Amino acid sequence: MSIETTAKTPWKDHLGDIPFTLEYFQGAMWEGVEIQAKERPNAVAMDFMGKAITYRELQKNIEACARSLRTIGIRPGDSVTIAMPNCPQGIYMFYAVNMVGGIASMVHPLSSEKELEFYINETDSVLVVTLDQFYHKIEAIRQNTGLINVVIARIRDELSQPIKAGYMLTEGRKIAKIPDDAPIIPWDDFMKIGRACSYNYKQHRTFDDPAVVLFSGGTTGVSKGIVLTNGNFNALGAQIVATNPMFRKGDKMLAAMPIFHGFGLGVCIHSMLFGGGRCILVPRFTPKSYAKLMVKKRCNFVAGVPTLYEALLRLPKMEKADLSCLKGVFSGGDSLSIELKKKLDKWLYDHNSTIQVREGYGTTETVTACCLTPPHMHKEGSIGLPFPDTYIKIVKPGTDEELPYGEEGEILLSGPTVMKEYLKHPEETAQTLRTHADGLTWVYTGDLGTMDNEGFTYFRGRSKRMIVTSGYNVYPAQLENIFDSCDLVSMSCVIGVPDPYKMQKVKVFVVPANGVEPSDATKEEILKYASKRIAKYAMPKDLEFRAELPKTLVGKVAYRKLEEEEEAKRKAAAEAEAAKAAAETAKA
Repeated sequence: MSIETTAKTPWKDHLGDIPFTLEYFQGAMWEGVEIQAKERPNAVAMDFMGKAITYRELQKNIEACARSLRTIGIRPGDSVTIAMPNCPQGIYMFYAVNMVGGIASMVHPLSSEKELEFYINETDSVLVVTLDQFYHKIEAIRQNTGLINVVIARIRDELSQPIKAGYMLTEGRKIAKIPDDAPIIPWDDFMKIGRACSYNYKQHRTFDDPAVVLFSGGTTGVSKGIVLTNGNFNALGAQIVATNPMFRKGDKMLAAMPIFHGFGLGVCIHSMLFGGGRCILVPRFTPKSYAKLMVKKRCNFVAGVPTLYEALLRLPKMEKADLSCLKGVFSGGDSLSIELKKKLDKWLYDHNSTIQVREGYGTTETVTACCLTPPHMHKEGSIGLPFPDTYIKIVKPGTDEELPYGEEGEILLSGPTVMKEYLKHPEETAQTLRTHADGLTWVYTGDLGTMDNEGFTYFRGRSKRMIVTSGYNVYPAQLENIFDSCDLVSMSCVIGVPDPYKMQKVKVFVVPANGVEPSDATKEEILKYASKRIAKYAMPKDLEFRAELPKTLVGKVAYRKLEEEEEAKRKAAAEAEAAKAAAETAKA
């Protein structure tokens, strides 16, 4: 909110006042977790597929990992790529890289080979850690990078014996064998390397030192590394605890959101471990696994995207679930429709919960959420109030001209979680981070919204061209660059099509190259080409050939025209289905 309206913030409730400003831990991320490990060593920090890991064990493994990193030559400022799901080894490595003063580059393990190559080279990573099932992708691009070492972990190594046996009979059998002479360091061997190292592996890092790189797709087709500091993550941890005064040490968070995303890494992992909570790690997300763990583990806090909650409402096994244990249900990553919120709130009430879903908003440039609906006060359609020390203002897009209450404009954010920079993109950094006359540095989000006179913000849409599918951001320009590079393609256009489950699904329109026949075989070949370069979650599920694409007056592809055509087809199909149903009813 604008600074002038801060005093009006209605954060006060029956749980007490939430302060406007907080004191923030000035050390490194790992030091914040170490404090919890010293205070409550026997408390459980993480649960992973039936195995409990205490804070003492967490700290011990982080230190062992850090000693090994130091021994193989990782020094302060070095980048390490972590391409892991939500599993213990990924968490150990994240904090160990921080402990030795390195920078953790968090990437999607399902990224394509070309994407992984780009991420590794963009950060100049000297080490990558990933799972055995992704080894062959790393090996395929390794020669094109500056990687010195590859550490390979296995899910089965972190499982308790009964579960490990079942895993090896099912999922484990599907993993291709890694050659015996592969130039890798197996995780168990890696953790032993540093046993003799007891010196200089814990580096002093400050609030403002870079610590993490998260990648965000560029609207121009170029993915950008967002450089975040120790302070960004530690400030978020303090803000999450402050805006949830019902939180108590030992409370359980269902950590299903991925660790390569600010929502999963910042809220579900670091904020919980920084505050003394307990993370229920979910390595592979499905609505069924999410629901099962939420009920079985009696989780106190859950976080997810709207599509997840839409799926939960449909699960028959949740009909008799007791959710009285819940203290907080958070929705982010995409706009939560008013209708879905009403359905979800009723569903929570019907399952003995005393709370309602709380919507948040933020960007990766601020780690993740920087505003949230208060626990006691909801305004229909609002994304809530800013966190302590965080400001939001609505301006005329691209300017610093603040608009009156109720008028739509661009959402700007300022606060302690604002990124340091875009890695190797000084021009885009200067466009996105701007210091105003008030002395604050503001993030120009490109999102549109309004604000009421009590400081509540309302998200209205994106001025940037972006598709959100199952909570993942997909940037059409990035995909179009890939399709256009195919010899069979003259021109392409990628759009988002409404989908009842994913909110949007990705569709591509293709103009074939001269002499190329638009056949099923051609379609299959183009999609095969793209699948090697596009992450699975971003791959178009539908490809339509066109002799030409609609253009704007200035000659650009009129992607909105294609969106309108798809919407018209969808409505026509729905009307036809309704008419058919009405006819059948009348006939009966």
